[in-house]
Amino acid sequence: MKKFTVVVAAALFPLAAHAAGCGKPRNAFDQVYCASTVFSQADRDLNQQYSRLRTHLNPTQQTSLKNGQLQWLKQRDQQCSEEKDSGYFVNLDCAVNMTQQRLAFLQERERECSSTGCANDKLGQ
Repeated sequence: MKKFTVVVAAALFPLAAHAAGCGKPRNAFDQVYCASTVFSQADRDLNQQYSRLRTHLNPTQQTSLKNGQLQWLKQRDQQCSEEKDSGYFVNLDCAVNMTQQRLAFLQERERECSSTGCANDKLGQ
């Protein structure tokens, strides 16, 4: 069985500590806990936004959005994780940043769909 390792960049800690209520992480385990909490919240927000956006779309647009989301997941995984013989490595700072960027992208698509209409070519991005 492969090990699972989480890499957390120091730049994330002030944000993670504040957002997760981890004012002063005492050790690496506290830091990983705080960073993973921030990632979990960002992921929940992303999933909720994805679901909200889908309500504005017809079936063809939903398929396009899904394909874009699957492509984004592959890109995130390629950029933010690595598989080695010794285990899996995840950079939570990278994962949080990419997830927050994707969340902003989906929010913009929802605003667009609600106001001027959905730009179909953007949904598949």
